[in-house]
Amino acid sequence: MIPEASRTAKGSNIVNILELAQGERVTSFIGINGFSGGDSEYLTMITKKGIVKRTLLSQFEYQRKGGKIAINLDEGDELLFTRLTKGDASLLIATHNGMAVRFDETNIRAMGRAARGVKGIRLDEGDYITGITTVDEDKWLLTVTENGYGKLSPFSDFREMKNRGGRGVTCQNTEGKYGKLAGIAAVSDEDDIMLTTNLGQLIRIPADSVRKCSRSAGGVIVMRLAEDQTIVNITRISAESEEAQGEPDAEPEASSDELKDTSAADLLTDTESEE
Repeated sequence: MIPEASRTAKGSNIVNILELAQGERVTSFIGINGFSGGDSEYLTMITKKGIVKRTLLSQFEYQRKGGKIAINLDEGDELLFTRLTKGDASLLIATHNGMAVRFDETNIRAMGRAARGVKGIRLDEGDYITGITTVDEDKWLLTVTENGYGKLSPFSDFREMKNRGGRGVTCQNTEGKYGKLAGIAAVSDEDDIMLTTNLGQLIRIPADSVRKCSRSAGGVIVMRLAEDQTIVNITRISAESEEAQGEPDAEPEASSDELKDTSAADLLTDTESEE
């Protein structure tokens, strides 16, 4: 059971909830409604070095105290992201250097829990994975950089490759002031976006306040950062989910000192366009 706490609370150490081996740490988590999907639901995983794998969700039904092996990792690699897929998804994975590959989920054969997986994208030296999302043509691809720049691009800008494992195409300009890619998400105009920094600060902005640009553009400022701050995580928040919970005022509160100059109107300016 994860204890409920306030926004500013430190929380509980994960070792009090999960039995972790020495040196092991949590890199991804996902919510599910049970294991009734049978042979139609998969956990799709991707590692820092671009290895992708999918395994039937049902293989994780019976729990062990110390957990179960989900993927066999190469030396120096680590699991970063896990997504629940239905077997027919189109996936897009992106890298720290702003490259992306889109391919059909069926190009990844289902494997057992202890398998290694297959190459999802060919990485340049020093590059690594920073995001994975399920493609929805009715939504936009949100890309946000470590320096606080972001944009929305149509998924139609990314053609689906017949085979995974290619180098991909540019999804975000990471040169100069923009900085490296911090994360991606599929969002609609009705969604909100929550951005979190390495210093534990966050803001929430509407998705439709972010400029729509081509896939190779740099975008505009979506969060103003101090000199020692970088964005480390982005999260989509569904407006429908908030309404269903009856919490129209659920946006996190913050003092003016904590989130100075972070309103959507201040964050997005007409003078800072994609380059």
